[in-house]
Amino acid sequence: MFTDLILRSPPQAGVSKDGRERNASMDCQLDIFFLEAVLNGLLLAGLLALLALGLNLIFGVIDVVWICYAELVMVGMYGIYYAHKGGAPFILAAVIGIVLVAAAGIVLHQLVIRPVLDSAPINQLLVTGGVLFFLQAAATMAFGIDFRNVGIRLGSFNAFDMSFSYSRIITFGVALAAMLLLWLFLSRSYIGIAIRAIAQDRQIMPLMGVDQRRIYMITSAIGGGLAGLAASLMVLQFDIYPQIGLQFGPLIFMICVLGGLGNMLGGFIAAFIISEFIAVGGSCFATEWGYAIAFLFFMVVIFIRPQGLFGGKS
Repeated sequence: MFTDLILRSPPQAGVSKDGRERNASMDCQLDIFFLEAVLNGLLLAGLLALLALGLNLIFGVIDVVWICYAELVMVGMYGIYYAHKGGAPFILAAVIGIVLVAAAGIVLHQLVIRPVLDSAPINQLLVTGGVLFFLQAAATMAFGIDFRNVGIRLGSFNAFDMSFSYSRIITFGVALAAMLLLWLFLSRSYIGIAIRAIAQDRQIMPLMGVDQRRIYMITSAIGGGLAGLAASLMVLQFDIYPQIGLQFGPLIFMICVLGGLGNMLGGFIAAFIISEFIAVGGSCFATEWGYAIAFLFFMVVIFIRPQGLFGGKS
């Protein structure tokens, strides 16, 4: 066990040459295990950052937290699964999933978010929480509780006695590309600049001719599309079941709050911090301890800095 290696005493004076060689080999193996955990944590951060990217965009523009965001990802995963099983190539199935969740984002905004835009934040959280339980119950009734997967295995990349999943490597690259493309869209296009302007001042921009409702719909579609993109990558790594949102929902929300709600760059950095706690803590102790350490760090930071590491003063 990894913990046994940590607790093992260093070599004492007078040990044999074979003993010194065994201890040197053990130290080398320990370093490899630790480095592998750090690098796998880095790759895990790509998925968490991609999940947080869409939620931060939506909050930054519309000022509403979609508590049900992870459930939209679940809807996308089921859409991709059934499209692929129906005969569509995986790339086409992924596109279908992205479009499906983007459309779901628009429907969610029109039917649920728009009527409560001017309500108290607690009301907004309650209605999106209601959507969360509705989607979970609907998926359970429609698809059952069986675990499903698309049956695609990409294998792993092995180097220096370390192993890295190709699916995580691809996810990390896609997350970086998505953040870069979103930044280019927000900084170079007319609609992107309008989105940033609405995020900075929601009262003034309508007076300058910006259609606020149209910008909100576009933002919801982009946020949903990012959730669909994350779903297309998650089906390569995880089984699909109605409660998968419970596995990632709290992590997404924690990362967004830690990085500063609405701060997309802050969320990206926070994803790296949390994923390293999970990966390294889980490697040194147990997976549950990795999550426990990550949540403990989150609570300490929020107690000291309630607005998050990169959030502005409220």
